[in-house]
Amino acid sequence: MRSPELHPIALRAGERLVFGRAPHGGDGGRRPGRYAVALPGCAPHVSRVLADLVVEDNGARLTWRGANEAMLAGLFEAPGGARRVTLVRGMSTVLDDGKNELIVFTGRRSGGQDTDLALTFMVTGAPRPGEPTEVRWTTDPVAPGVAVTEEAPGTLSRYSKSWYVALALAEPLLVGDDDEQRVPTYQEIHQRVRHWRGGEAWNLADPRRVDEVIKKISKIAFGEAHDPYTALRDGKLFNARFAVARRTAQRRLVTVEDLDEVERAAHTGSQAGPSAGGGSQTRLDQGRHR
Repeated sequence: MRSPELHPIALRAGERLVFGRAPHGGDGGRRPGRYAVALPGCAPHVSRVLADLVVEDNGARLTWRGANEAMLAGLFEAPGGARRVTLVRGMSTVLDDGKNELIVFTGRRSGGQDTDLALTFMVTGAPRPGEPTEVRWTTDPVAPGVAVTEEAPGTLSRYSKSWYVALALAEPLLVGDDDEQRVPTYQEIHQRVRHWRGGEAWNLADPRRVDEVIKKISKIAFGEAHDPYTALRDGKLFNARFAVARRTAQRRLVTVEDLDEVERAAHTGSQAGPSAGGGSQTRLDQGRHR
């Protein structure tokens, strides 16, 4: 395992590594073959334990423990080519042979801004001779002086205008119809929101209003540092709306379950949740243990 601020860590078959902002030993003391590593530079909303990695004779298995969502990409020898998997709490996956990239969304605090935290896992048949290893082990359930995990930034008020627009924008990705990287048009977004809300869709008939909402969603999904609309101002050209749609789905700011809810409500002629503009704050991590 490698990261820009962490010395390489090598594990062999039969060993286990727990990592996060402030991981704990679990059994109250060091045991052979079990290690814990605190990742440098973690944002204060990152879970104390993000994941554990177990190396077996036939490969390495990663189990995600944190409340923070992450993206795992197998880059080299993944069956059928490169794959990308969004990790949520409780998910377990076998790492591909070769290089695996793990991105913890807005998981790193740098210069007062939250950026993505990147880790690289190299899975090989055997460690190279002299492979450097650095392991730090904590024996207390919570390391002394470590702050309690903060609430993660980036919320959408459930049933608000932004929530509905995010749902319409990300709908193709949520249902798996994203092969051509096409995103709904402004008119299609307006029509979907109007359908879900029984004919009322705020001021979204005006494309400028839809664009304003998408830019707000972009800042929530990416944070200020990686907002693609800022990149557009800097002269970098790419499909910003698709980037926002993909990130919204990856971070699960809206989910397939949300889509099912509004579709069921539209089918029965009712409206999902409270009336327009209301609703409580919602995130996948709402009420979850950190």
